[in-house]
Amino acid sequence: MSGEATNEEPLLRVVSGEPTDEELTALVTVLTARTAASANAAGTPDRPRSAWGDPVRGLRQRLVHGPGRWRSSALPR
Repeated sequence: MSGEATNEEPLLRVVSGEPTDEELTALVTVLTARTAASANAAGTPDRPRSAWGDPVRGLRQRLVHGPGRWRSSALPR
């Protein structure tokens, strides 16, 4: 900043106790990191997963019993 006084409300205000400069710095750092992390998570669009990358593909599917099922067991689903 250029050192000019502004009439805006402060973003943080200490309402109780007397924190040290290091404690305030730690608080601001954590809040900034959390804000950046949530902004990054919200900014990335969810892409639909292709069938090749779907982990369900690797799972064994349920075996269905009945007449003629042994033929259809080799066919893709």
